[in-house]
Amino acid sequence: MMSVFRKPKTFKLRALHSPQKFGVAGKSCQEVVRKGCLHFQLPVPGSRLCLYEDGTEVTGGYFWSIPDNSELVLLTEGQTWDGYVSDISRFLSVFHKPHVGVIQAARQLLSDEQAPLRQKLLADLLHTISENIAAETRAEDPPWFEGLESRFRSKSSYLRFSCEGRIRGYLREVNAHTPAVGAQTREEFARVVDAMGQKLRAAQYNGCYFDRGAKAGSRLCTPEGWFSCQGPFDMASCASRHSINPYSNRESRVLFSTWNLDHVIEKKRTVIPTLAGALEDQDGRQLDWEYFYSLLFTSENLKLVHVACHKKTTHGLSCDPSRIYRPRTKPRRRRATRKCP
Repeated sequence: MMSVFRKPKTFKLRALHSPQKFGVAGKSCQEVVRKGCLHFQLPVPGSRLCLYEDGTEVTGGYFWSIPDNSELVLLTEGQTWDGYVSDISRFLSVFHKPHVGVIQAARQLLSDEQAPLRQKLLADLLHTISENIAAETRAEDPPWFEGLESRFRSKSSYLRFSCEGRIRGYLREVNAHTPAVGAQTREEFARVVDAMGQKLRAAQYNGCYFDRGAKAGSRLCTPEGWFSCQGPFDMASCASRHSINPYSNRESRVLFSTWNLDHVIEKKRTVIPTLAGALEDQDGRQLDWEYFYSLLFTSENLKLVHVACHKKTTHGLSCDPSRIYRPRTKPRRRRATRKCP
């Protein structure tokens, strides 16, 4: 009976999957349901209310504790609502395979828009809905290849080439250190660099890292081409959850070039100088050059990171002393042979 003397509660009410909302006031769930069904022309039997935010059903005992102007969803019999995440999923599904009309309308709005914030929102929307992830060849997605040489016939071939280019650059940096090595070990240093080069050529300069068609475990992306930032050198993962698919459209391809393959143990400050120093201090020991190869050119020491996660400060990490040289092999003892009497 207390509700008789209370001021009616006010809400913003909408029907399921309807963008239209209207203000409604009532002193009970039943009153709000009746008004809502009348407005949206829905049947009253079986209809009920729930919170837009999380899908909690509004009952008689809960009705008065809801803040005024809360947003409610009116459900008819058989309908469900899991909260605003349902709206997000429905919204995203529209752009999974967008109609050409949606793209044209967004472009028209963008061409007439002057406000910087709305320009950015429309540009980001166009960027998202213009993705053509499944396409692989130049014929299937000509805009993706804009500005690239005609020899690149597929997206994977270009991205392999891009990765190979980065790894080749690392090899050149190692080779460029040769003049700085002591005269007595310079020749040995050159032999090690040559051995690394041969191994890289056999591995096709690890271009598989960017190739979505490569085997699982060889590539750094999903079969669809999604790459996730692996986080700064001093963190186990990326706190910002950066991700990108350079296979989706030309802009993503260009942006992916700003992502870094970052050496956790630094290449110039640590790995190359340690390699040179180890050759000078061999003292009869055999250098494990393949350990240095793994640090310089493989994902054992490389992390793919978004430009914002690429910390250019000194890492302060050292090579593993136990892996610089190969373990000494102990000579086998010969068994004493018995002489025949």
